[in-house]
Parts: sequence; C-alpha cells; structure tokens
Amino acid sequence: RAKEIKTKLGTLIQKHDSAIDFIIPYPEKPEKPPKAQKPSLEEALQWRDSLEKLLQNPYGLSSFLTFLRSEFSEENAEFWVACEDYKKTKSPVKRAEKAKKIYEEFIQTEAPKEVNIDHFTKAVTVKNLVEPSPTSFDVAQKRIFALMEKDSLPRFVRSEFYQELIK
Repeated sequence: RAKEIKTKLGTLIQKHDSAIDFIIPYPEKPEKPPKAQKPSLEEALQWRDSLEKLLQNPYGLSSFLTFLRSEFSEENAEFWVACEDYKKTKSPVKRAEKAKKIYEEFIQTEAPKEVNIDHFTKAVTVKNLVEPSPTSFDVAQKRIFALMEKDSLPRFVRSEFYQELIK
C-alpha cells in the first residue's frame, strides 16, 4: 500500500502542471446570479410608501442596503435579511446554527452589529431561542421593521440614491 502511494505521488510530482487538478479538482465555475433588474418608475415610486415592497424587490433591497452602508446604519436591514433567510431554513440543525449566528451578530449585548431593540423584545427573543423555530426572531424582526419604516425609509426616499432612481 505504501509503495502504491509512493508511485502515485511520484507520478503526480513529475506531472506537476496537471497534478494539482488531480489533488484538488476545480469546481465548475459557479453561475453568477442574475443582476437585479432596475425597477420601473412606477415600482420605485411605490417604495416611498411601502418598506415591504422595497425589501421584496432585489434592486430595491440592494439600493437600500447601499444607502444604509453609506450612513453606517445597515445593521437593521442586514438583521431583517438574516431573519428572512432564517425563516426559510428547514433543517433543525442548520436553523440552530443560524439562530446562534444571528443572536451573536445582532442581538447579544455588544454584538458587532447590535440592533436597537428594547429589553422586553430582547428577552422574548432569547427565550424563543431555547428551542429555535422559524418564528424565533419574529418579535424582534417586527420591531426592527417598524424602526426602518419610521426612520430609515424616509431618509432613503430623500437620498440621492433614491432620487436618481426616480429621475
């Protein structure tokens, strides 16, 4: 067995140009996700009154996140996106992993991207995480949505990002 391995290694070393392909095969090139299509004027105008429509539109979400990053206030939208992804997770093991990550990144005190939620909401969320379910973050997500609707959306609508879009 050792001789066999030595022989194979010797062959690979001699063919060093292609040897790496045998050891670490290159994956197929991943397909690039299609670029979000620019919305119609009518669609973009609806975002002024509906954060939900803005967040459901890939181009709108991307524009909104870019705007929030420019203000160093993207944590709320990123938390909302993470919660949406979390809700779609079917595997209990993966759900628990994602719940822990979301908690550590957005909820716990001094988290890197801590969202601004009240003590009651934080307590309910922590309690819900004892047994992670698709609804574990619902209360916190609704609070953050309301904050974005009241604060971030009006700033976005007044921003150059949005004004350029509706020209």
